[in-house]
Amino acid sequence: MGERLPTRTGAGRVRVGIDVGGTFTDVIALDETTGALMRLKVASTPRAPELGVAEALRSLLCEVAPQDIVLLSHSSTVATNALLGQLNLELPTIALLATQGFRDVLEIGRQNRSELYNLSVRRPVPLVERRLRFGVCERLDPFGRVVTALERASLEPILNELARAGVGAVAIAFLHSYANPEHERLARAALLERFPELPVIVSSEVDPEYREFERTSTTVVNAVLGPLVRGYLERLEAHVRRLGIGAPAYVMQSGGGMAALGTVADRPASLIESGPASGVIAAAYLGAELGLENVLSFDMGGTTAKAGTIVAGRVQVARELEAAGRTHSGRAVKGSGYPVRFPFVDLAEVSAGGGTIAFVDAGGALRVGPLSAGADPGPAAYGRAMQPTVTDADIVLGRLNPFALLGGALKIDASRSRQALEALLPSLPELDLDGLAAGVVRLVDAEMAKILRIVTVERGHDPRSFSLIAFGGAGPLHACAVAWDLGIARIVIPVDPGLFSAYGLLAADLRVNAVRSVMESAERLDPARAESLFAEMERAGVEALAAQGNRNGEAALTRELDVRYLGQGFELAVPASTPFDGVALQRALEDFHVQHHQAYGYASPEDAIEIVAARSTAVGLRAKPKLAVTGAAASRSPAPAAVDERREVYFAGEGRRATPVFARAALKPGNRLAGPALIEQYDSCTLVAPGWDAIVDRFGNLLLTKDGVRAGD
Repeated sequence: MGERLPTRTGAGRVRVGIDVGGTFTDVIALDETTGALMRLKVASTPRAPELGVAEALRSLLCEVAPQDIVLLSHSSTVATNALLGQLNLELPTIALLATQGFRDVLEIGRQNRSELYNLSVRRPVPLVERRLRFGVCERLDPFGRVVTALERASLEPILNELARAGVGAVAIAFLHSYANPEHERLARAALLERFPELPVIVSSEVDPEYREFERTSTTVVNAVLGPLVRGYLERLEAHVRRLGIGAPAYVMQSGGGMAALGTVADRPASLIESGPASGVIAAAYLGAELGLENVLSFDMGGTTAKAGTIVAGRVQVARELEAAGRTHSGRAVKGSGYPVRFPFVDLAEVSAGGGTIAFVDAGGALRVGPLSAGADPGPAAYGRAMQPTVTDADIVLGRLNPFALLGGALKIDASRSRQALEALLPSLPELDLDGLAAGVVRLVDAEMAKILRIVTVERGHDPRSFSLIAFGGAGPLHACAVAWDLGIARIVIPVDPGLFSAYGLLAADLRVNAVRSVMESAERLDPARAESLFAEMERAGVEALAAQGNRNGEAALTRELDVRYLGQGFELAVPASTPFDGVALQRALEDFHVQHHQAYGYASPEDAIEIVAARSTAVGLRAKPKLAVTGAAASRSPAPAAVDERREVYFAGEGRRATPVFARAALKPGNRLAGPALIEQYDSCTLVAPGWDAIVDRFGNLLLTKDGVRAGD
């Protein structure tokens, strides 16, 4: 299955982005010389994701010579799927070495309960069996001073146990090793002396911060994912090279930066949110190209919807994630997953997509989700099941083509959609079929509006100051409704919304993150010491970028401090100036008060302040692809000349209206449409709701605007 441009002729420079999803593997190839795009969509192979990537590349090589590919970037769900227990991605057996008396820190965890009032609630099963968690006789104090020295001989019984157990990797997380890594290094040396090929992950390298449980959990997640991710990346690179592609290969990290394949194997947890991060980076890239500073990323696919935020051109990033945890109304359920401390694009996610199932609960109320029909069996209209879904509701309302999708490749049986929804009507006697379908859509729209509020209002931002970039197969169809709920008056629908996440792979920069623990009051902090920490991290970051092929050693360096009021259990990240001196420290403290007031509604300048950690980010800037102008501008007529058809579409409060349907491929820059209108294309369908206007910009994007939008109307 695919959509391609005509075969290219002649040599060129082609960038390739491959977004590996659960159902499809999407490919975007950009010719840097002409700006032309090639688009492919092939079936994913979840049990062996590298095979789907190889198949996509083989199809692409029918049009592109291997030597013309100068960059290969991809995103993967392999780390997430492994933690969720996907078949053929079984996690290896690993061991944990902890300070004596602390081997059970993984089970003790925090006081967080995923279900506060459930007395029988179960915590996530530890990733290390208790028999393979070993206490080591060693101890450091919080300042890194040795209390009990680590003796090499004391490790011998543990090494013998590991030999008998045949573990696939070892995690080492000693108390206070963030302040002094020497004991962890000694233990690793002893392990590698005995088992030279054994992967050994130490906490002082993957997460050198205080908080014992989170640091241990992060180390263990990296250790358990390491062999699996390393094997996947090695197989993927082998397939790529066998196809004759010699271009450097990169993978998207959860924080929105790229990394060379060979560098992420020791920190595989950095790939947990690889796929979703690509979409937000793509939205940031498009927003920058269009001159939009504040952007909301809205990605609605078949099973989930995700929202991210770009503020003043910067993608918002979180410091911690609970891997394989649950969500409720878009919020992560604390205590339901495995904490991982690594930069993650700040996302809110909800089970709301085209395949989300509608039903009537025991109390007689209409509900939508969280269960999904997915791609198989899919919506009732696909012909393999009779469970009503959001897609079926959209078909009944006339919003989706009742005969076929994907350019005719996927046949639709609209009568099955009607039958599936009609089965719910006896339980909802107050509704007719149109009212029921509209209710399904309104419920799912309300759920998706919640995640947009989470990443704006709950983060201290006014959504009315943002533009919404809507993508994914179903995003453009529901964008007007969720924008209206939040008072957003401007929507951007990209050229290829169903393939849009792959654009982020072409636009993302190389990125190396580093952190050092400080744990000092602001009054006692020596700025010279902080400057030394920053300089050390920056040197290492520039070297790491160079090792990954960063051109000319150029790098953009940013500094941050984690700051809190003394006694608080949470921190805020504030910018730190270069060079870091007394003036820079004072400026950081002032910024902290401002951020604290924005986030929590108050500030306490008179209270003591603590500096928890110093952070450095080194970014290897890559040349950004330029959006191609799609063609000569059309006259600014009210609508394009050619209307494919008029379809009866139901709108809440108005009933059915004859609505024009346009082929997006026929639209030209400058064309204007007044809603209601439907714009169909291969990978999606855009609804221009009544009261909204759409114009095609010079790049082929659809810009939807509405005057007088007010939240709550």
